[in-house]
Amino acid sequence: MAYLTQSVQLQFAGLVLGFVGWTIAASISGVNDWRIWYVDNQTVVTGGLAWVGVWRVCFNSHVLDSTEICKSISFTDSFTPPEIAAAQVLCMVTIGVGLVANLLAGHAVRNATFGVDKGHLRLTFVIAGSLYWLTAVCSLVPVFWNMYSVLANLTIDFPPDFYLPSAPVKQEVGPGIGIGIGSGCLLIVSGLLVMCYRYPITRMPKNEHSDKNPRDEGFLGVIKESMDEGVINPAYESEKL
Repeated sequence: MAYLTQSVQLQFAGLVLGFVGWTIAASISGVNDWRIWYVDNQTVVTGGLAWVGVWRVCFNSHVLDSTEICKSISFTDSFTPPEIAAAQVLCMVTIGVGLVANLLAGHAVRNATFGVDKGHLRLTFVIAGSLYWLTAVCSLVPVFWNMYSVLANLTIDFPPDFYLPSAPVKQEVGPGIGIGIGSGCLLIVSGLLVMCYRYPITRMPKNEHSDKNPRDEGFLGVIKESMDEGVINPAYESEKL
């Protein structure tokens, strides 16, 4: 059993990395600071700083009822840009596909450790690794799309109750995008580790005398000894005396 456990060490590491990457990718959709906006009018937006995420936009204010004001964003809203609408959909797909990938990889690692279902192990690992890569794609597409929107300084036509202009003075890439890139890299590495599985082939040590019967060896040895040295018949010796 020990050699089976050793043969699946890389795949176990890939499972751990995949679970961590999937957990981070699932959580970044709730991070508000994907895009950091700087605005001129600081009458309502205290400090002139707003954080645009996938599901909502937030800013601090000393004028309104609450210190931190957050407004929800839905992909059905007319003002929602395509990169944010796609991010909302793909983040949900990331959670579902990543969950299946983790379950399938864990099942394959368990079978490989105990030597179960040898005929389909390789295929199971390949499918699990491919799902990790698909999870990475679903996670990285909205991340890079929103990063492009920041670098191109694209606008968002917020409604009046958001108290934000459609065009900021400038905008920066927020920590949410950096975290998303890191989680995608973890998922890519985990998929590679999971798919490189090879079932170990063990060979019994070859014994030169394993095909010989010990009885035959003893019998042939007696005959050989009698032919070389001769065996004296005790009955013949007694008659001679």
